[in-house]
Amino acid sequence: MYVENVKSQMRKGMLEYCIMLLLAKKPCYSSDIIDELERANLIVVEGTLYPLLSRLKKEGVLDYEWQESPAGPPRKYYRLTDEGMQLLAALEDSWVQLSGTIAGIKNLEV
Repeated sequence: MYVENVKSQMRKGMLEYCIMLLLAKKPCYSSDIIDELERANLIVVEGTLYPLLSRLKKEGVLDYEWQESPAGPPRKYYRLTDEGMQLLAALEDSWVQLSGTIAGIKNLEV
């Protein structure tokens, strides 16, 4: 269905920014990222998240560290690098501008 495809593309476009917003607050385990996004009504599956995290790591935006788990093997906790924090600041500026643009278009009297 066309509407679902458009909605999916909009979510994909925001996903990277949303993940970075979460990681700016504290390092997170991948399932914690998924849980937090779900709490914000942004449903993401592992098959979407892991390639994105890998790409961001490769680009120097994220890093990770292994932490012992009380139940099971060690866990990989992701965090933003300094470069990631700079990128997040630039994305925040873009988000504010884009939000303003959309609000302006919605309020246009034609």
